[in-house]
Amino acid sequence: MINGADTAFILAAAGLVLLMTPGLALFYAGMVRSKNVLGTIMQSLIMISIISFEWVYIGYSMSFGPDVAGITGDLSWFALRGVTNEPSPDYATTIPQTVFMIYQCMFAVITPALITGAFAERVRFAPFAIFSLLWAILVYNPVCHWIWGGGWMSTLSVPVLDFAGGLVVHVTCGAAALAAILVIGPRRNFGRTNFMPHNLPMTMLGTGLLWFGWFGFNGGSALAANSVAATAFVATHLAGMAGMASWTVMEWLKLGKPTTLGAASGAISGLATITPAAGFVGPNAAIAIGLIAGVVCFTAVNLKTRLGYDDSLDVVGIHGVGGLVGSLLLGVFASKAVNPGGADGLLAGSSAQLISQMLGVVVVGVYAFVVSWILVKGLDMVMGMRMEEENEVQGMDYTEHSETAYN
Repeated sequence: MINGADTAFILAAAGLVLLMTPGLALFYAGMVRSKNVLGTIMQSLIMISIISFEWVYIGYSMSFGPDVAGITGDLSWFALRGVTNEPSPDYATTIPQTVFMIYQCMFAVITPALITGAFAERVRFAPFAIFSLLWAILVYNPVCHWIWGGGWMSTLSVPVLDFAGGLVVHVTCGAAALAAILVIGPRRNFGRTNFMPHNLPMTMLGTGLLWFGWFGFNGGSALAANSVAATAFVATHLAGMAGMASWTVMEWLKLGKPTTLGAASGAISGLATITPAAGFVGPNAAIAIGLIAGVVCFTAVNLKTRLGYDDSLDVVGIHGVGGLVGSLLLGVFASKAVNPGGADGLLAGSSAQLISQMLGVVVVGVYAFVVSWILVKGLDMVMGMRMEEENEVQGMDYTEHSETAYN
């Protein structure tokens, strides 16, 4: 039976998740140089179009369609054939399947957009767009099916859990980001030039929009207006604020002063890290996860200078590491007392879920890295992913889009 309250809630949540993509565009754009603002925004914004097309025709069917050997869904729902306003018996029993489909579409849209922060300011638009489309088909859709769509990870004796995308979204995009920057290489004069953010108020606005949208991202993943949604909503906020607090303290101790960029990065690290566990943990566990996220992600981001790779906007250190840590901490803090449909973690007396989460992290991380590396390497050989040196000096806005953000 369709429930009106659940349907309205998930429709609103879908709108919140869509808002995260332009929010991400502002978050990233404020951190780049002024000559690359519009190019950076465009890389996120165009995903709304490219990935929505892909989702309607094959993405939804590959992710949630009838299972094929536990690896992918078949294409029987091509172009949404058979996807109606009736409830889905497999995924969401109280909302129309069309509502579930469009809600999941917004997750598919933002995931490749997250990757763009890693190679910001140096990638050509055309090969980037092709990479994003192929990545959605070959990485996002299969991993989504493995965990959420009835694939092999969801049918293990102890299923791999991911409430709202720690593995499906954050680990996949983090692994892809690492592969991409290893192939593409650093920005021109990396290590010799200080790439100062051109507009931190823009980044702070993006942070606010992302935080606001994250309530739909995590809360809506309950797929109903119920107590699990309330649990996820509360956990999301508490982890975000705790991540902001611990990152700020770490930065204060290291640099002697707290920064707004650090506060924003800490909030996003907390939000990313709680995502896989949001519906399975209580408030105090959520705060602990957020505090851990701020410390671990701050450390990971600072390691990039020592390791010498140019993760321009810290996708690997925040989203990749955050998704990884959060997926493992789910196996520590999860409790059936909080969500009877979840699992008991290590602190509730069971190690089985933590072992399952370790398996999920390794398999998803390695798969996403290898496929992403092959895609970037292949496109770089065929089309050239990297901007020419002269164009990189002039900036993406003018050379790739024939416009400028500021006169």
